[in-house]
Amino acid sequence: VLAAWQRPYLNIFKHFRVEEWKRSAKEGDVAALTDTRMKGTIYRIRGSNPASSYLQLPRAGTQSLGLTGRYLYLLFRPLPRKHFLVHLDVTTEENQVVRISFSNLFKEFKSSATWLQFPFVCGAASEGTARRGVPGAAPADARWTCLVLDLPSILALYLARSYSHLRGVKLCCNLLVKNLCTSDLLFEPGVPLARARLSDLSCRGVAPMPRELAFPVPKGERWHDLYDYIRY
Repeated sequence: VLAAWQRPYLNIFKHFRVEEWKRSAKEGDVAALTDTRMKGTIYRIRGSNPASSYLQLPRAGTQSLGLTGRYLYLLFRPLPRKHFLVHLDVTTEENQVVRISFSNLFKEFKSSATWLQFPFVCGAASEGTARRGVPGAAPADARWTCLVLDLPSILALYLARSYSHLRGVKLCCNLLVKNLCTSDLLFEPGVPLARARLSDLSCRGVAPMPRELAFPVPKGERWHDLYDYIRY
């Protein structure tokens, strides 16, 4: 059951005050930038190899975030023509730490008792620039993406383990990151609040995106025409 302080969702960057770097760590070329299109601060992580540049939460590997929400949301954009890597360390009910990684470096899915590696295919604004379904360097017009990971389902499906909590996150180059969040709710992007109330989405455990986690949609545009939504 979600602790009260984690309900209805927990904005990880805000809660752990990433910009102060007291409870988070950075290595290499990591910069906070103001992005006018995203209407706020984003973090740019650049580097020639994933080990050299990263943003890590919590600061020390011996600590744990202790976040129990079912879904992890990562709002990010791969840097064009680059490879990126993200590691999530989760703890099972048996107190085993499992690393879930995804990257456009991985050619195929690999798994062991303690590590799941998912290949990631970057979406492009114009489908012609990237061969769909093939991992590789991000296309020149890689889109902002809302990646949703159903952590208990991933552990149950691939390792037959029960999920306890999210222990740590390591965002390696080459990425722009807007936010990270955990929740027991499945947030559906591009659904206006009024429509959500009318269509009774809440009965299915689906909710509209909270404002601080939403990507901006200019008047007259549609969310799904501008961004990618990927669920694992």
